[in-house]
Amino acid sequence: MTKRKEDFFVEWRMWAIRGATTVPENTVEAMRQAVMELLDELEKRNQLHPTDIISVTFSVTRDLNATFPAAIARSRAHWDNVPMLDVQEMHVDGSLERCIRFLVHAYLPASVQIYHTYLRHAENLRPDWNMPQPLS
Repeated sequence: MTKRKEDFFVEWRMWAIRGATTVPENTVEAMRQAVMELLDELEKRNQLHPTDIISVTFSVTRDLNATFPAAIARSRAHWDNVPMLDVQEMHVDGSLERCIRFLVHAYLPASVQIYHTYLRHAENLRPDWNMPQPLS
């Protein structure tokens, strides 16, 4: 895919960007704060605009049911037309509790560095991904 950017052409590709965070309690407000913080970081770290997003899948651990992360995301500027899906993550004994994860598919320039976003207690889920990823 090629898009015109300013006065030159830029090669674009589809990227998959991962991220996760945790909430201190199962409340609408705690989930809203965590999702907003996570998406703010996603946009900032990747210079991502919602119009570049193809789709987002949110997963939550079984102890979170106060609201849908996609409903929170949809309230953000320009996110109302992004296709989103919420799912419950399978339970594994000993896994991180009160965790919200996402998988974002987006078109970005092929030359960009992708930054996966792991916040709060989720920082240790993928320490190898909580930093710039080399281009393959």
